[in-house]
Amino acid sequence: MSTTNTAETSEFKPRLGALDATMIVAGGMIGSGIFIVSSEITRYVGSAGWLITAWLITGFMTITAAVSYGELSAMYPKAGGQYVYLQKAYNPLVAFLFGWSFFSVIQTATIAAVAVAFSKFTAYLIPSVGESNIIADLGFVQISAAQILAICLILFLTYTNTRGVKEGKIIQNTFTFTKLISLFGLIVVGFLFAKNNYWDLNWTNAFAAKQNIATTGLDGTVTNTWVPVGGTALIGLMSAAMVGSIFSSDSWNNVTFIAGEIKNPQRNIGLSLFLGTSIVTLIYISANLMYLYVLPLNDMAFAENDRVAITAANAVLGNIGTIVIAVMIMISTFGCNNGLILAGSRVYYTMAKDGLFFKKAGTLNKNEVPAYGLWIQALVASLLCLSGKYGDLLTMVSFIVVIFYVLTIIGIFILRKKEPNLHRPYKAFGYPVLPAIYIVMATVFCVGLVYTKPFYSLWGLVITLMGIPLYYIALRNQKAA
Repeated sequence: MSTTNTAETSEFKPRLGALDATMIVAGGMIGSGIFIVSSEITRYVGSAGWLITAWLITGFMTITAAVSYGELSAMYPKAGGQYVYLQKAYNPLVAFLFGWSFFSVIQTATIAAVAVAFSKFTAYLIPSVGESNIIADLGFVQISAAQILAICLILFLTYTNTRGVKEGKIIQNTFTFTKLISLFGLIVVGFLFAKNNYWDLNWTNAFAAKQNIATTGLDGTVTNTWVPVGGTALIGLMSAAMVGSIFSSDSWNNVTFIAGEIKNPQRNIGLSLFLGTSIVTLIYISANLMYLYVLPLNDMAFAENDRVAITAANAVLGNIGTIVIAVMIMISTFGCNNGLILAGSRVYYTMAKDGLFFKKAGTLNKNEVPAYGLWIQALVASLLCLSGKYGDLLTMVSFIVVIFYVLTIIGIFILRKKEPNLHRPYKAFGYPVLPAIYIVMATVFCVGLVYTKPFYSLWGLVITLMGIPLYYIALRNQKAA
């Protein structure tokens, strides 16, 4: 049989078990965020209590959303995941807006940001691949060796995943196991072998929130002043602070996109969502408690280039700590991007089957994977690697992601009314209370983010709404065909 015929007739084959699915959840969540973002969170809230609260709220939201998705994944165990759930609960337009946002910002920007993080930390070991090494200056953009390495990583992992889900699975499981063990080891070593203990100092007045305000004098000297905050201002600051923790905890839903390749998806997707998000949340909170144990709060807030994990590792292991963390982040981001790349193309595949994406993205190659969708995703992610606006991209990603999480969980309530007799092998834990709490908390987060970071959060909304005319263009092309 020819490759063309195989691509036209083959369907996804269930080759992934519960362990593989759990590794995709955990591996997609753990990238570079846990090693970096706590520094910025600390500058926003200025206290140990509110730092841990930010991670606890994020963990609660993540696990609640994940176990709620378990009901939807059991009802619709198909490739495409969240895209399918939104289509069933609402209509094809809402599903398309998710798919468009997923393609234009959510997945591709996340892949780009994680790839650039891989490059930045590789530069600790190989300085020539750092951001300071400018390969080309095109006037409107400078291209660094770090960006070139990031693009090479994306292309390599994309190629690997075009060779079949088995190859992607091996990389995912190996790298996820390695980073879970490494993170756990770092936490244990931090608590057992720290040269100094700042625990009591950091937990004195632990909930006296204060924001850092940096001012630059005429001589260029930067002065950092802590300003007490409370009331509604604290809600806004917590929302801004949680951009980092939410981004670090995102991508747990990638496993739903590959439902067509998971054995017994009605059971294993829900199980993997719960186990994966719970394991990662526990590790994230433990890592932050370790940071508070080995570093004074001020050192956390002003770690060089926000690399709080390196500062903590140096406090425990000395200079070798920099190398240890650099290698850990390289492993972490490599495995994270593999999971993101593997899962993302399955959404485009489902959209193409609905006639709402490039037609060839709806075909499988001889290895039974959507190679065309993989390469389109790689192209957009590679272009975003050249943008240099990663912090801004993360704000847009976090804002859009949470909006669609809210819509999807509201969809559980809608489908309970629309499809009361549809078989539900698994039901959302704590329904209706926990899903409702998530909706409220996530909505407060989005409102707070608009309040504190209006430009890029609203730009995320604009990009999403740009999908409306594209949807009707796609429908017109369908009719013309």
